[in-house]
Amino acid sequence: FHSLDYTDGKIKIGVENLINADFCVAGCLIAYGALLGKVSPVQLLVMTLFGVTLFAVEEYIILSVLHAKDAGGSMVIHTFGAYYGLSISWVLYRPNLDKSKHLNGSVYHSDVFAMIGTLFLWMFWPSFNSAISDHGDGQHRAAINTYLALASSVLTTFAISSLSAKRGKLDMVHIQNATLAGGVAMGTAAEFMITPYGSLIVGF
Repeated sequence: FHSLDYTDGKIKIGVENLINADFCVAGCLIAYGALLGKVSPVQLLVMTLFGVTLFAVEEYIILSVLHAKDAGGSMVIHTFGAYYGLSISWVLYRPNLDKSKHLNGSVYHSDVFAMIGTLFLWMFWPSFNSAISDHGDGQHRAAINTYLALASSVLTTFAISSLSAKRGKLDMVHIQNATLAGGVAMGTAAEFMITPYGSLIVGF
């Protein structure tokens, strides 16, 4: 209801509204990551309904009340999703929950599909971070800073994963998660003038 026009009582739908809806869904998906294999579809539906409502409230507080700059949603989306998922997992905790531990493990074919998804996310993360930033120079800076941070996180991930594994093999879980960390970390500062060197440090 951020776009509710109080003069005629209508909600205007445009590209930015749809992007913000996408951001809202992303927050719920991040929260879902903390609950893989632990909840039923009905519980997920209830969690999403509450998550969308809470997301709208915290987004309003951070962006409209506190006037924080968060072009890529590191605070509004990723931090909210992480803490919301952790709080739900804490509420739903029960002593015998570790018996379902095998349900949240990975298998070969799911790793392959997850890797394909990671590649798409990596390619399009700069557009995610720059979509609602200031048009013009701000958008260009957001895209470039995000690409540099992502490139830095990829190099760092490959190096650390290879060094920490036996025989220098890369761990798919590391690659799927840590290669995107640079884009997430750069989200809040994406449109700022932090220089290429600063972007590489953020991604590292």
